[in-house]
Amino acid sequence: MKYTQLGRTGLKVSRLVLGTMNFGPQTDEPTSHSIMDAALGAGLNFFDTANVYGWGENKGRTEEILGTWFAQGGGRRDKTVLATKVYANMAGEGDPWPNYDRLSALNIRRAVEASLKRLQTDYIDLYQFHHVDRRTPFEEIWQAVDVLIQQGKVLYAGSSNFPGYKIAQANEKAARRGSVGLVSEQCLYNLAERRAEMEVIPAAQEYGLGVIPWSPLHGGLLGGVIKKEVEGGRRASGRSADALANSSVRAQVQAYEDLLDKHGLEPGETALAWLLTRPGVTGPIVGPRTAEQLESALRALELELSQEVLSGLDEIFPGPGASPEAFAW
Repeated sequence: MKYTQLGRTGLKVSRLVLGTMNFGPQTDEPTSHSIMDAALGAGLNFFDTANVYGWGENKGRTEEILGTWFAQGGGRRDKTVLATKVYANMAGEGDPWPNYDRLSALNIRRAVEASLKRLQTDYIDLYQFHHVDRRTPFEEIWQAVDVLIQQGKVLYAGSSNFPGYKIAQANEKAARRGSVGLVSEQCLYNLAERRAEMEVIPAAQEYGLGVIPWSPLHGGLLGGVIKKEVEGGRRASGRSADALANSSVRAQVQAYEDLLDKHGLEPGETALAWLLTRPGVTGPIVGPRTAEQLESALRALELELSQEVLSGLDEIFPGPGASPEAFAW
């Protein structure tokens, strides 16, 4: 396993992040535990979840699955860098009471305690704001986080789905308080969706945040979806099916698969390996539903992409260009 520092911190994390969103809704508890055991056995130490995972009436279920895995002992918790998130509404279905979502000091305090209970741990390594809260000032947010850090319940804070200016705003406000501020940003970033390169990633690099891309295969679009249709009759679904309905997108994906076929490369592994070459990226989140999918993701760590392949990928999926040159003189 390869490791790197998380942003400007001294924390060492694996260059792949185990995403757990499927644990509960799509992957049962025993299988989820087996996947986590396999990941940890391979040296993958960075696990990502969120308080809302499990969704609907089962919100919090994913954290509970991690908690029962930690409870088995064997050094599982000590070896894991645990990241979870706060923002989503955690009130019960039809519950009219406010203050169960967003980033008020009250909800942050309430959400941390609930996550710790579900996770069966006494601290969270990386506590991430799942979305910007336009109603709560950063002074209030940092006051709440600083208390949690002083109590030892949270070690670091990160953001998710923040625009570049909010990353700057958050860390400028933190600096004025003498707080550490954000150390990571989890954003949508992959070959087919490169808008983060304009301002989010430059802001993260400027302020010393590690970038953690989510949806590295863009909902399966970059995982060989056309080839699977042809060879196995497996039709695309969800986001990838919607995208392939656009003829220009389908042509782009076909060119991508043709390029990789020419070089004997597997699409999903290549998409992950490409992200590992990008400046500022700590590691992409992989969300395996099976042990086989985890094994495929781990192979990406050993994949060296030639300059010819990298240039070909840029031609097929050109980035947006640097800001402000991309949209100004």
